[in-house]
Amino acid sequence: MSNAQNAAEKVDERIKERSRFREAMIRPELGGIVGTIIVFTMFALFAFDSGMFSSKGVLNWSQVSAQFMIIAVGACLLMIAGEFDLSVGSMIGFAGMLIAIFSVTLGWPVWMAIVVTFVICTALGAVNGYIVIRTGLPSFIVTLAFLFILRGFTIYFPQTIERKTIIGGVKDVAEGDWLAAVFGGKILTGLFSWFGEIGLIETFARGSREGQPVVDGIPMLVVWAIALIIFGHILLTKTKFGNWIFASGGDAEAARNSGVPVNRVKILMFMFTAFCATVFAACQVMEFGSAGADRGLLKEFEAIIAVVIGGALLTGGYGSVIGAALGALIFGVVQQGLFFAGVESSLFRVFLGLILLAAVILNTYIRRMITGER
Repeated sequence: MSNAQNAAEKVDERIKERSRFREAMIRPELGGIVGTIIVFTMFALFAFDSGMFSSKGVLNWSQVSAQFMIIAVGACLLMIAGEFDLSVGSMIGFAGMLIAIFSVTLGWPVWMAIVVTFVICTALGAVNGYIVIRTGLPSFIVTLAFLFILRGFTIYFPQTIERKTIIGGVKDVAEGDWLAAVFGGKILTGLFSWFGEIGLIETFARGSREGQPVVDGIPMLVVWAIALIIFGHILLTKTKFGNWIFASGGDAEAARNSGVPVNRVKILMFMFTAFCATVFAACQVMEFGSAGADRGLLKEFEAIIAVVIGGALLTGGYGSVIGAALGALIFGVVQQGLFFAGVESSLFRVFLGLILLAAVILNTYIRRMITGER
């Protein structure tokens, strides 16, 4: 009897081991983790002496990655809910232009311009979601229409009001504004000054900034990216609403029959995507001090690619905010790494195409593992 029990226990252990391996293989973050390791290893070998991993180099690719991360969080949650938003890039340009027009042209306080812009853009996100829900049209079509509508208004408004497509002077009117600092300021400046004093990070050797640290703080763009990643991860994995997001994208009809407010979930995810795009726009306007009609071009596709690299399925119901953040990190590191390595920058698009294809193939394999399809 004891021999039979021992044999059964051994079988159970083998089954358990296979189960753990299978669980590890179907984690949505797997592709992002593997890709991140490969990318960092590659650039550590070929671009380490180029300054890519100096404090200034780290800041460069961290800021670029943070841009992708901000919009990838919203795109990730929306895709898990089973929808797409192709108007994200146009929303970035539109939101930035509204902030500039309200604050520079109309003379509003910058904090008011930012708040009103957030209200308008999240409302437009709700309109996107409402149309998708009420008409039953694919979100691909509805948001593609909004891509053109918002881009058209982004060009029309400044041309009509200012006779130009770029509005500058935002930094001048934003000086001293409390909310502008939330999007365009820096934190931990004192800590970085101390780092410079003790020689932990590089300082300027000459000129008017001699002795000051090359990196004098963490930009709010990076802070926003980290905050949104944490919020999105907790929302998705630790709350009932996160379960609703998965259910809405996995099988909407079954979710409705189980009492999940699918329509409300999807509309809120469209609103959150618009919110993330507006955060990106506000940080960008405060950084450059201007708004341009061409801002945000192709960002919607870059956000979707980052999410797919991070393990989300195009069919919905499966994905990870952490995975999407890793996909965005890969984007930022590669884009800046090619520059540091002296590689032609146009090859970045080639890389995007290749890594998207690889991610889709991997995700399809994972989906078949999960569903048992052949």
